[in-house]
Amino acid sequence: MIKKFVLSFTGIVLLSVIVMTWIARQSTAIEVRAFMFPGGMVSREEMIQVLAEYYRAQGSWEGVETLFARGIEGRWGRWQNWGGMHGGSGMRHGMMMNQRIQVADDQGVVVYDSLEQSRGAEWSKQTLRLAEPIRVENKTVGYLLVEGGMPFSRADESRLVQRLNRAAVIAAATAGGIGLFVAILLSYSLGRPIRELTHAATQIRAGNFSKRVKICGRDEIGILAETFNQMAASLEKAEITRRTLTADIAHELRNPLAIQRAHLEALIDGVYPLSVENLQVVLEQNLLLLRLVEDLRTLALAESGQLNLEKTVIDLSDFVINITNTFRPQADERQIQFFLPDLSKGDFSSLQVIGDPTRLEQILGNLLSNALRYTPIGGSIEIGLEDLGDQVKVTVKDSGPGIPEADLPYIFERFYRADRSRSRSEGGSGLGLTIARNLALAHGGWLDAVNAPQGGAIFILTLPKSKQDA
Repeated sequence: MIKKFVLSFTGIVLLSVIVMTWIARQSTAIEVRAFMFPGGMVSREEMIQVLAEYYRAQGSWEGVETLFARGIEGRWGRWQNWGGMHGGSGMRHGMMMNQRIQVADDQGVVVYDSLEQSRGAEWSKQTLRLAEPIRVENKTVGYLLVEGGMPFSRADESRLVQRLNRAAVIAAATAGGIGLFVAILLSYSLGRPIRELTHAATQIRAGNFSKRVKICGRDEIGILAETFNQMAASLEKAEITRRTLTADIAHELRNPLAIQRAHLEALIDGVYPLSVENLQVVLEQNLLLLRLVEDLRTLALAESGQLNLEKTVIDLSDFVINITNTFRPQADERQIQFFLPDLSKGDFSSLQVIGDPTRLEQILGNLLSNALRYTPIGGSIEIGLEDLGDQVKVTVKDSGPGIPEADLPYIFERFYRADRSRSRSEGGSGLGLTIARNLALAHGGWLDAVNAPQGGAIFILTLPKSKQDA
């Protein structure tokens, strides 16, 4: 990742330097000309071009002094009032002041001199070498010699452009170096949280689910770190649940197996006589094991969404009455009264849900069984129904001591018992409420529990109404 950042920033810096240098090279010459020749000043090359045009038009150098005396109009209007010190103020507005301009023909004979000192004289070979040729159709027709002042030729311009380009390259290289250095710092700064995430992921893969990363900021990397921590917390909770579940299952299985073994060994050794009463204990423990295994299987199927539900339309009022009647003998034995609304009247008579009767009976049976277990002798259990529009609420309220507030958030977890002193024969397997909630979820509903203000626990089951009833 850091290499990618560095390479990316390096590419950006190099591209910026190349573009900057290219633009500088293209624009510097134009800017230099605009600076060196403002307000009508001309270079030697422009003078040579004008003189060549004059010769092409005239066919000779005769009258060339009038070109410098009157100046150039029209297409050469930028070149104004050439002439030396005797040509008025043209020289002051044209080339640099105190310059001497001479024009000679192809033989080196001077045809124009701005100082009028050497007209008609013939230049020496050395002077010809210093002069710049004037060409018309690839033929030298004359020479131009500019002396004194501050002449500025194309060669001078080229040298100045080269120096400016060199300065631009140095500036670009310096800026690029600084940019690259900053890019490396940024790359390491951006790469550090990614390295921490990679290290933490390696720790998670190795089984260290307690590993967390530091969240810095609310950018994409910060959100990624927060998501990673949430994932790690979920994995840690799942791992703790798995280990706890394994230990709980082993513990739940060990006791009935140990009781069976002890009784079987006693029967084999003759300690207990082989009788129906002694075999009944072994059978009860075997049934307990079978119920525990079936509960675990049902829970696994419900949690994975693979539980097969044979749904049908159920008249909920009749359904609740029938299930309650199955528990009346146990309630009468402990002098516990059931209180139900008059389900045959009003809106209760038409409440219908779609569900699996066997699984819904398992949910309500578990709730009533728990209520009977925790309701004291002579107490009461109240069952209620309420139409919520698109849902139906079934409540089971007992007159027992209620659920301790510290245990209330955990009562739907596997193998959890609020009263740990109860034996498994009295307190069940510890999976009933967990299975009941998952069965409610499988039906598109929910199961929850609260404590009543006046005492006792209330279990609330919500189920979706059938569409034809809704």
